[in-house]
Amino acid sequence: MARKRVYEIARELGITSRELLRVLSDLGMEGLRAVSTVSEEEAEVIKELLLERAGKKEAPSEASVKTKEEASTAAVQKAPEKEKPKPGIPRPPVVAVLGHIDHGKTTLLDTIRRTKVAEKEAGGITQSIGAYQVEYNGRTITFIDTPGHRAFTAMRARGAQVTDIAVLVVAADDGVMAQTVEAIDHIKAAGVPMIVAINKIDKPNANPDKVRQQLADMGFVPEEWGGETIMVPISALKGDGVDELLEMILLVADLHDIRGDPKGELEAWVIESHLDPSRGPVATAVVKNGILRVRDVIVVGTTWGRIRALIDHQGKQIKEATPGMPAQILGLSDVPQPGERVERVKNPREAERIVSERKEARKKPPEPRFPRTFEELFAQREKKKLKLVLKAATVGALEAAKLELGTIQIENVDIELLHAGVGPITESDILLAASVEEGEPLVVGFGVRVDPKARKVIEQHGVPVRTYEIIYDLIREIELAGKRLLGPQYVETKVGEAEVLRTFKISGVGVVAGCRVREGKVIRNGKVKVIRDGEEVFTGEIASLKHFAQDVQEMKEGKECGIRIKDFDKVKPGDILEVYEVKVIQPA
Repeated sequence: MARKRVYEIARELGITSRELLRVLSDLGMEGLRAVSTVSEEEAEVIKELLLERAGKKEAPSEASVKTKEEASTAAVQKAPEKEKPKPGIPRPPVVAVLGHIDHGKTTLLDTIRRTKVAEKEAGGITQSIGAYQVEYNGRTITFIDTPGHRAFTAMRARGAQVTDIAVLVVAADDGVMAQTVEAIDHIKAAGVPMIVAINKIDKPNANPDKVRQQLADMGFVPEEWGGETIMVPISALKGDGVDELLEMILLVADLHDIRGDPKGELEAWVIESHLDPSRGPVATAVVKNGILRVRDVIVVGTTWGRIRALIDHQGKQIKEATPGMPAQILGLSDVPQPGERVERVKNPREAERIVSERKEARKKPPEPRFPRTFEELFAQREKKKLKLVLKAATVGALEAAKLELGTIQIENVDIELLHAGVGPITESDILLAASVEEGEPLVVGFGVRVDPKARKVIEQHGVPVRTYEIIYDLIREIELAGKRLLGPQYVETKVGEAEVLRTFKISGVGVVAGCRVREGKVIRNGKVKVIRDGEEVFTGEIASLKHFAQDVQEMKEGKECGIRIKDFDKVKPGDILEVYEVKVIQPA
């Protein structure tokens, strides 16, 4: 029996998958997902339920319903709103394609764009050539062609939130490789939805189920196995499955309600830049919100200019770039850094002032964004998340370190492993740590060195990096780091107990309790708990301690004394005063 996916039903009804799922949830079908399959009969039932929701009891027909779109729109309008709609209108999703170096990223983009990018690249290594838009089913998708997850994360480390959806390409013959794991960790750190394209299914030794199992073991269970990770088998070379991949991208865009407001504040990011011999500084930017127009005065990092031309991905000059569009910008005075935000300002004078101030600020030694030493790391006591990038010399050493890390349990401290890999500490590792927005990052190496190219990035971002030769030292230092994030621990120690025999009200002083020390001792300025009929009625501090008229520092068991409790005059005969002191215990 033929089956349909829920998103196909939504397409037939002329509504988005997000809208359909919301209505189905209201009708008690919250278990369905957009890629779930249902029988033809179940699909008809769903349609009838939607029509009933719209007040149409009869089955859909030309006589009873003007159009499917009208019926489905009415059904959605009847559905209660569970969340406020985002501002703006749906815009093209911005997609980055990541994965192992030879698993077919460029060939996939080539097939999607119908251009020969792969043939133009030296040695088959993907180079950053900008961003492209493709049309599919009447909708637009923007693809960023980055040189891999390093550039993807480098932009994030500068604060750029460019990508909406990440497509992870994994070859069906090779399976999950070290760079695949790195890419996954970078995608997770970015917090963007991920779609897996299982490529090269046309090869004789292809094993898509092996890829599914490997990813499931990492916590990414395929939809067809009851999980939530969309995985699409494709052959980028032959084009098989590419249409379904594009369908899934649009589906995820609908589910995440990706929008942009043309009337809103400009939000655009530079993804690539270079100096052209004939055109001067050229920057490729992607607009996420607002509209970028020719003649706009813009500031990008420490450069500015008035836009004299905007060029789209087909090489045509355009007057404006709307949300979701990539465009080359001509007219800047210098070449900006990728990841810089494009800001519109009122006039050239304001642009020059902003750029001048930024250049002056950058002349000063930059304060590291993150603590450089363990001591500085521990000083930020409000932080209770330690996020690690772990590198080791061998797979065995890495597994041993991960196993030992799993034994660390510190109350109120989360130790999160952002990435674990084999080999030296690289620029990619530092950039991943630098992109952390919550918690404290730490890059640690077990039996490995720091790549010389990474040292400059460490200086730029101030990420703490430590290397160890002995696993015990590594684990001990990480455990110590986690404990010290909590700051010092305070421990109460009872030192004595006194019984209130009588009370005296002294003018200008307050109530003084005449007491006998029953056990231990009473100390001046000690902490005190007032116990009445077995219940604690007050906790405070001893303001004064006297033996007759003489001030004393302490009174021992069996002695009588006068005690005044700070900010508490309701003490009564028969009350028990438990005296204790607070000791500060620093982590060893």
